[in-house]
Amino acid sequence: MWSYITDTLRANPQLAIFFTLAVGYWVGTRKFGSFSLGAVTGTLLAGVLIGQIGIEISGQVKSVFFILFLFAVGFGVGPQFVRGIATDGAPQALFAVVVSVLCLLVVYVAAIVSGYGPGLAAGLLAGAQTISASIGLATDAINQLGLPAEDAKKQLDLIPVAYAITYLFGTIGTGWILAFLGPKMLGVNMAEACARYERDVLGGATKDADMMSAWRMREARAYRIRENGLVAGKSIAQAEGIAAGERIFVERLRRDGRIVPHNPDTVLRAGDIIAVSGRREVLVNTLGEGEEVEDREVLDIPIEAVDVLITSKALDGRELVSLAKEPYTRGVFLNSIRRGSAAVNIPVLPKTKLNRGDILRVSGSKANIAVFVAAAGFADRPQTTTDMVLVGLAIMIGGLIGAAVLPIGGVPITLSTSGGALIAGIFVGWLRTVKPQIGNIPQPTLWFMNSVGLNVFIAIVGITSGPTFIAGLKEAGFGLFFWGVIATSVPMLLAPYIGKYIFRFHDAINLGCCGGARTSTASVAMVGEVAKSDVPMLGYTVPYAVSNTLLTLWGLIIVLMVT
Repeated sequence: MWSYITDTLRANPQLAIFFTLAVGYWVGTRKFGSFSLGAVTGTLLAGVLIGQIGIEISGQVKSVFFILFLFAVGFGVGPQFVRGIATDGAPQALFAVVVSVLCLLVVYVAAIVSGYGPGLAAGLLAGAQTISASIGLATDAINQLGLPAEDAKKQLDLIPVAYAITYLFGTIGTGWILAFLGPKMLGVNMAEACARYERDVLGGATKDADMMSAWRMREARAYRIRENGLVAGKSIAQAEGIAAGERIFVERLRRDGRIVPHNPDTVLRAGDIIAVSGRREVLVNTLGEGEEVEDREVLDIPIEAVDVLITSKALDGRELVSLAKEPYTRGVFLNSIRRGSAAVNIPVLPKTKLNRGDILRVSGSKANIAVFVAAAGFADRPQTTTDMVLVGLAIMIGGLIGAAVLPIGGVPITLSTSGGALIAGIFVGWLRTVKPQIGNIPQPTLWFMNSVGLNVFIAIVGITSGPTFIAGLKEAGFGLFFWGVIATSVPMLLAPYIGKYIFRFHDAINLGCCGGARTSTASVAMVGEVAKSDVPMLGYTVPYAVSNTLLTLWGLIIVLMVT
């Protein structure tokens, strides 16, 4: 039976890939306390073990999936990357550049001191900085060095060895330094810092805070207007303004026994029945003296909840408290704000500023939602089809640009087709925030391209390097783990001080900026748990977008630097 299985896997390497994915994802999700290896490391280790039987796989297969992965990465970070470079996110973008360069330099120094070649250096970068995507560009770079085939293969086989040795501390160490050591280093109580940021910067304790809670809390009640009542003889716009600083809306009107159309100028009469939406306590306190009635037809308001992609320039940088006063937000209730490729939740507070590319989860009547969508952007309703014309052409054009070779000092410099796909993804991702109708890539498809695309590549790397992995592990030794600790720790120990004293970031978002600059979502989540707040995420998205791009490209650069 064992012979049959191994012979079949050798003859059908596609089966070995799927088997590796299954084992890798399973291992990656296993919890060891609060820690898990993750799908990438699990897949790499599974591939190494399965690869011990000797399986040959065409390199073209991993290239196809890796290009899909890089395009999806670029598509996801594009809006925040461009915003960080071009607008008020520039300080955070520059901070990410500084930290990314620091990560590269520490790995370079470690490689020079230890005498590591391009394979170990690239693996050290990928593992210590937990940037798996850099492996692909490093692979391309090594293949283009002009080395003899046997030497090139030896260097390529060392990449997963170094990655596996250094990744564990790269993941755990980053989270521990930022979440637990970082606040002590800076002398900061994160919970107090975030509360202060919410109060002073986001207006969390201001008079407008109740208005903002009305963006998110909603119910509808029906009232009959009494003779000489509070709103009798007033227009609907005047009636909606009787609760100062609050947001209540007349959703439906029954007059003379019939549901009739209305607008803000419609004057209310005694005997009318209106459906009013807003916060429960506001409705009770403001309209409690009115005659509440049970009228199911009036209260049967067509409601929908939808994700809205913000594309309007007019909304970019607007505070929620000012946006709440716009006519097109009438009857619209905000549930959440998601930002960036990681779709992190942003606090919904009065002075929270919207960014172009944010996704707002809003609810309200279909008519009011339609008005808001027309003014704000694009209703990103669930779809099942992917615009493969967009994906295919973008990758092809990006690949053509990336494949161009520019000789500098006799050294052929190229982004490679993989780097071109990444740049194409960034451009198309940004373009969709301007012209959302250009094409659609549903979130499940992006997940597949991101997760499965990368892990098929990693599976093949593990399988093909499996037979030489143990030998490489003996060659690298404990010294590589030591240098991995150094390469992970030095940038993260310096970054909080750089953010605090050079860039002057607020204590509440400083560590979020650090985690974003290291593309470590888990570490920022740990900071948020310590702070008991989502505020650190405000510093995460722009640095993440910039560093995710740069650290990936460093896979190519580190090979050129140590060659």
